[in-house]
Amino acid sequence: MTNKLSDKDKKDWINFINSSEKLQSKDLEQSNDRAILERSIDLHGFTLEEANKEISKFIENCYLNKVKKINVITGKGMRSKNINDPYQSSELSILKNSVPEYIKNNSELMKKIIKIDFESVNSPSKGNFDIILKSIK
Repeated sequence: MTNKLSDKDKKDWINFINSSEKLQSKDLEQSNDRAILERSIDLHGFTLEEANKEISKFIENCYLNKVKKINVITGKGMRSKNINDPYQSSELSILKNSVPEYIKNNSELMKKIIKIDFESVNSPSKGNFDIILKSIK
């Protein structure tokens, strides 16, 4: 493999940069002339009860608006005060673990979901996870 660019490649690149033509975002899919988007929700600072209510409303809203993918930001739970309390679960009281469990155990929400990315939930290095939604029939 060579690291040199041909004069034609350089010229094509300069023409593209200077043109008003832009590439279509690969994050948007076209379906029935309506863009299917990815949406995010950040649950930092929410109590467990608030987070569960908020995620329920958010999933319902995304489903109705034909969103296909939701990125849920919970944080890693590293600063959770619950870790220092021996009378509370160190896992289920942290939003990272409890929010996906709440969703999984809510049959009405699960009717709208294809997949929850539990691999990300279980990863100590991630503070977010994705939800893939079904299409409205």
